[in-house]
Amino acid sequence: MNPAGTSEQVRRAWAIAKKDIRIYYSKGPVLIFGIFMPVFLFLAFFMGGRQLPLAFLLSGLMGMTLFFTSTAVSPAIFPWEGQAKTLERLAACPITIEAIVLGDMIASILFGIGVTAVTLLIALALGLSLLHGIVLGSAVLLAAVCFSAIGMLLAVPPTNVPSNIMMLSSLLKFPLVFISGIFVPLEQMPAWGLALAVCSPLTYFTDLVRYSFTGAHYFPVPVDITALGLCTLVFTAATMHLHRRTMPRRM
Repeated sequence: MNPAGTSEQVRRAWAIAKKDIRIYYSKGPVLIFGIFMPVFLFLAFFMGGRQLPLAFLLSGLMGMTLFFTSTAVSPAIFPWEGQAKTLERLAACPITIEAIVLGDMIASILFGIGVTAVTLLIALALGLSLLHGIVLGSAVLLAAVCFSAIGMLLAVPPTNVPSNIMMLSSLLKFPLVFISGIFVPLEQMPAWGLALAVCSPLTYFTDLVRYSFTGAHYFPVPVDITALGLCTLVFTAATMHLHRRTMPRRM
């Protein structure tokens, strides 16, 4: 694809992102799974009587917020549009499958970053000090791309039933939350738990958030950044490849 063609596809991907934000991000399932669910999990753990520092808990809340919001609607966009028969009209337009997927990812990225920014303001209002702002900003941006790619990867199965995809999404997201050091510090995990934790990109993002607020971390910061970057590349490449294969079966 020539540069002019590339820029035109990016412009069309941005148009899709604006459409997604306007149509889908006020839907009930998005608000419940993207915003209320991490807050309820945080409150349940916060009031459970465990003596954990506020910085630890709020860092976990920020990790959950970005993870849940960035994966809230992206898995269900294709099934929703398949039901409404709008996906066929979109595929008939002069736009590549990669641009369609990119547009959905951009919408998820912006939604995730926006809600996470609110969580950051709450943390600062409660007295937490931001020690490493550049690290936090880089981690949020990188993780938002990674998590939105995971959300789009969950949408690969060519089904037009959103509930099927949302069930698959929940089966993946909740275990990831509990193995990623959000509720239990990594240094307190058993060996098998730590072995699972290193497989989750959410682990590295949460570790970076805690470093940004407290200066403490489990993995070295370059390791966290590198692992998160590799996960982003792998999940994005897999998403683009698999959607290119399954898109014709949706029609």
